[in-house]
Amino acid sequence: MTSLSSTAPPGVVTSEGLAADLCCFPTPDQYFDLVSSFRDDGFEMCVDLCGVDYLEHFDRWLPKDIDATRFEVVVNLLSLSKKERVRVRVQAGDDAAEVHSLFALYPGSEAMEREAFDLFGILFTNHPDLTRILMPEEWEGHPLRKDYGAGRVPVQFKDSPGPR
Repeated sequence: MTSLSSTAPPGVVTSEGLAADLCCFPTPDQYFDLVSSFRDDGFEMCVDLCGVDYLEHFDRWLPKDIDATRFEVVVNLLSLSKKERVRVRVQAGDDAAEVHSLFALYPGSEAMEREAFDLFGILFTNHPDLTRILMPEEWEGHPLRKDYGAGRVPVQFKDSPGPR
């Protein structure tokens, strides 16, 4: 096991993740400042940002000081110079999930935030272009939400052979 040189600021709940990576659980108010402090500390890359819908899993493991919400945003940061990773898990809310955009810190997060918005309906405050990225603009709903009805639109393949 390696020793991490990076730590979260005081007041941010942390735990040790897989392979001794640091895992932070900021509140939505701490989220942007926490990620900004990691960027200033040498975490050059935001390698992943995704949404999670825990519709029926409010009993999942979280540190005791963290209140589970339906939606969570998970961010993985990488420092090539330190050879370290940090995972940030922020509870985004229930019906009106929302967190601050990381675009100002990591411009490459723009498409990842749009995907989380498009598929889960998570809003990212101060995002420069929070529009759909995978689904058509007129699409209603967010298809990766656990309560989204499956099979609502029949699939029609082009040039598919019809019944004989």
